[in-house]
Amino acid sequence: MRINLISKITIAISLILLIFMLLFAYINIATLKDMLLEAAISDADKLSETIIKTTHYEMLEDNRIRAYEMIQEVGTLQGVEHIRMINKSGHITFSTEKGEIGRLLDKKEAGCNMCHTSGETKEHASTMNRSRIFSDKRGRQVVGMAKAIYNEKSCYLSACHFHPPKQRILGVLDIIVSLENVRTLIANYRNKIIALTIVLLISISIGITFFTHRLVNRPVKNLLKQTQRIAQGDLDSFVRTGGSHDEMGDLSNAFNQMTASLKIARADLEEWAENLEAKVDARTSEIKQMQMQLIRSEKLASLGTLVAGIAHEINNPLTGLLMFANLIKINPHLTEAINNDVDVIINEAERCAKIVRGLLDFAHESIPQKKSASLSKIMEATLALIGCQSCFQNIDIIQDYQSDLPLISVDENQIQQVFINMLLNAAQSISASGSIYIKTYTEGDEYICLQITDTGAGIREEDMGKVFDPFFTTKGEKGTGLGLSVSHGIIKRHGGIIEVQSKINKGTVLTIKLLPATQDPASMARTSPT
Repeated sequence: MRINLISKITIAISLILLIFMLLFAYINIATLKDMLLEAAISDADKLSETIIKTTHYEMLEDNRIRAYEMIQEVGTLQGVEHIRMINKSGHITFSTEKGEIGRLLDKKEAGCNMCHTSGETKEHASTMNRSRIFSDKRGRQVVGMAKAIYNEKSCYLSACHFHPPKQRILGVLDIIVSLENVRTLIANYRNKIIALTIVLLISISIGITFFTHRLVNRPVKNLLKQTQRIAQGDLDSFVRTGGSHDEMGDLSNAFNQMTASLKIARADLEEWAENLEAKVDARTSEIKQMQMQLIRSEKLASLGTLVAGIAHEINNPLTGLLMFANLIKINPHLTEAINNDVDVIINEAERCAKIVRGLLDFAHESIPQKKSASLSKIMEATLALIGCQSCFQNIDIIQDYQSDLPLISVDENQIQQVFINMLLNAAQSISASGSIYIKTYTEGDEYICLQITDTGAGIREEDMGKVFDPFFTTKGEKGTGLGLSVSHGIIKRHGGIIEVQSKINKGTVLTIKLLPATQDPASMARTSPT
């Protein structure tokens, strides 16, 4: 059976309203019940006080018969079920039920246990602590109130009384009042709430049905008709909004815009079919550009192979040159001019050797020998290795390591090489004095990150896209342009990411993101069972 939209909305809202109204009624009735019970307890307490006050002078004159007659008359009032007086020893001296006069009450019985708790006797107890709610012999709910009769000054100074001044309590007046009137009031109020809830639900349901039909059902039917027209290929008709400025009006406008877009798209398809040849040419041009990029990548790979061969060929004669230059240097018969020339030869030869090592590192893509390690400990070992170099003398190195950083699966030697390159670049970019801030942290559950921030000269915006290119450097003759390129290759082979952010004269931020050991594919492949 199909249920229309109006019925669904009406039923849903009615259920929600019913739940909230029932909750409201429950809270309201519970609050009213508590208030009426408190009022009944307060009335019982006032009635007890009234009895004590009205019989006070009769008791002072030891006219107990008159006092008991007055209490008996109060016991005939509507709602008063039972009144009794209990002396200090626990004997019932008077009761509206004659059969219990003279009976000894235990301290644990109702009316006594309010003040006698845990072996202690309370001289003063609050109204709520002195009251009790229970069902009498006939099953009716009643409230009991026990009120202490205190030994006032007028009592122990009276001629007929023998109570010593130190005795604080002479006895207890226990009064029991019916709660039937309270129950009747609560029942009447509950019935009124139920009736009001039913009337409100019916009225709200009728109102929801009317306005839903007018504000929702009609526009939806119009949209459905427009959908059927579009399915038949009619893109020239539009939905009438009727000047509505609500969500349904916005939906109708969006539907009309979609129809117009479909019409434009159909016209574009027709035009595209007519101009297919031109579009094919444009696509061919894009493919050619992609091929050129692939060719450049292949050339770069070939360059690496060529560089490796050249570096190996240069390295051997360069080693001999350095060895013989150092031998000449230790000759004590050299003149100062020749000695200076030998120093130039040694320095330039060492610079060539450094370039050769950089070329070899660039060309040699060794497979990382991974094992689990701490990123923070690798950085600490790196700082211990190069931190004493002269370029770090006027630089403050600030370390901020996350304490619970997960382990990573890396080749420690290769990652240490990356850190050395990054720290040396940071130190060399600081001209006089500055700081290097090293931070480790986690990026969600995906990456373990290390960030190096320096206060150096920074990198120009137009050079940002070239910082990882081989042989690109901003250091002039002092740099080879291979450090960051080699570092980029190492991080890429580890499945990580290296990012750079920089502003001229403000410093540079280098960020390395590596996978944790639990997510590294190579590490998981080695540790997974066969």
